[in-house]
Amino acid sequence: MARISKKILLGLGFDNKDGHVRVTKGKNFRLYGGSEVTHDEMQEKAIKFNEQLDKKHKTLDEINAKEFRDIASKVGLQIPKDK
Repeated sequence: MARISKKILLGLGFDNKDGHVRVTKGKNFRLYGGSEVTHDEMQEKAIKFNEQLDKKHKTLDEINAKEFRDIASKVGLQIPKDK
């Protein structure tokens, strides 16, 4: 059986102090944890990322690393710099 892989954005929030478990699944993304504010920010950025993909008529699987970094920068995602 062939295995199908699909790229997703993964957001992890570690600043939750209220004990509420926050999980959001959407087109191309999965978000886990965080305070209400942090989780909302992750949602907003993931949605904006997908809007940028839609403008390019591409999926997350179809973009290269440079395109990923460009879109991430536009929507305010922090990503590690290449070494």
